[in-house]
Amino acid sequence: MTRTAALLSLTLLAAPLPVAAQEDDGFNLMEEGAKLFFRGLMSEMEPALDEMEQALREMQPLMEDFATQMGPALRGILEEVDDWSQYEPPVILPNGDIVIRRKTPLDPDAPTAPAPDEIEL
Repeated sequence: MTRTAALLSLTLLAAPLPVAAQEDDGFNLMEEGAKLFFRGLMSEMEPALDEMEQALREMQPLMEDFATQMGPALRGILEEVDDWSQYEPPVILPNGDIVIRRKTPLDPDAPTAPAPDEIEL
């Protein structure tokens, strides 16, 4: 009887070792599968990334021209507006005008400061 108990206890002690080894192998297989998945994904995405790089290279001179032409005008607008969170997103009207509305309209009865070019009489 003690011989059976000893054999049973040895069997129970030895059983977790192969299970742990199987879990390690499973993790390694999952890791290898993830690597293969991402390698395949990168090989599929490579042509699209090359096309995007070429398009960005073609756009670079256009963006530089835009920045040199529009930079001073945009700088002027940024100096005029103190807090952009007070305004709605711009809306382009059918005639081409761009309107930027305040989220809360100004009080029409509130006194306004005269424009710098105006002379108060």
